Amino acid sequence: MVNVGLLISDIPRSTPSKQHFSDLLRFVEAAQRNGFTYLAMGQHFLYGDLRWLQPVPLFARLAAEVDPDFKLVTQIIIAPLYHPVLLAEEIATLDIVTEGRLVFGAGGGYRPEEFTFLDIPYKERGARFDESLELMTKLWTQETVTHHGRFWNLDEVQPHIQPVQQPHPPIWIGAHAEAGVRRAAKYGDAYACPPETPVREVARRYAIVRDGFAARGKAFTSQPLRRNIQVGDTREEAMVEYARVAQGRYLTYLKKGLDVMADTDMENEFAKAVSSHAVVGTDDQVAGELCQLVQTLPVDPILLRPTWPTMSSDEMIAALDRLGRTVVPALRAITPRTDIDEALLAPLEDS
Repeated sequence: MVNVGLLISDIPRSTPSKQHFSDLLRFVEAAQRNGFTYLAMGQHFLYGDLRWLQPVPLFARLAAEVDPDFKLVTQIIIAPLYHPVLLAEEIATLDIVTEGRLVFGAGGGYRPEEFTFLDIPYKERGARFDESLELMTKLWTQETVTHHGRFWNLDEVQPHIQPVQQPHPPIWIGAHAEAGVRRAAKYGDAYACPPETPVREVARRYAIVRDGFAARGKAFTSQPLRRNIQVGDTREEAMVEYARVAQGRYLTYLKKGLDVMADTDMENEFAKAVSSHAVVGTDDQVAGELCQLVQTLPVDPILLRPTWPTMSSDEMIAALDRLGRTVVPALRAITPRTDIDEALLAPLEDS
């Protein structure tokens, strides 16, 4: 069975905070009612006109609302902005509070201003991320920790909070750049591929992770994958609606530093710009394309984004209910593959 997850959207700051949280509770209830088993949420600081609630305290509260088989994913926490002792204890505590239902998703960040806000040099983010992953793993798994690194030093300290999951919560590392893929191969348990990545590029990145795992003696298995989706009565209607709810946010994210699609004409040729990654169409078309995706690539779970800040809470719930009728059951009926189709890698090797 392929597990299906949801990505929580950012929300306009104009939405009252109390309503924001009550809408999230409705969202979680609708997700479970419609067969989703993962909930993922990102992180930002001082984000201006959009609001992200911080994932650690939010997930501690949501843990009381979800079933025992429902996973909560920090997708992603900006790890270089934290002292690793603080983050290790926060995550270990959250794993305890969620009774082992936590996935620790982390990334290096892409907004220089967030590093400026917190007095962390942006150019050091990769090195800090690597060292923090090394140190956090020690703090989760060792009785006594000694660490002498470039940024942090500890001598014979005794960690007092161990996570429920052993040896620690699964570590998913998200990244757009290939350096982040190699970081996932070296330190992580999975690579969380961004939604804008075309299928063949996903396969190539999974191959990097597979080879890195092999060098560590770690088995490669199904990996998480994100996809943006929109369902409508016709493909044309679905694309019109997708442009209405998502185009402005794509442009906003580009302005905020997420330049992975900077070479596309997102403003004037939106449908063409998103054609390589967004899954847009009727219920059956979206279900068919997503099923083909998970039968072609070693994907589990698949994390879907059907909601955007421009949508009302009622529109978001209606989107989940619609997905629960056709798309989710179709995906859950598939057995995940655990290997990479080598045919997907050949064209890249020959180019």
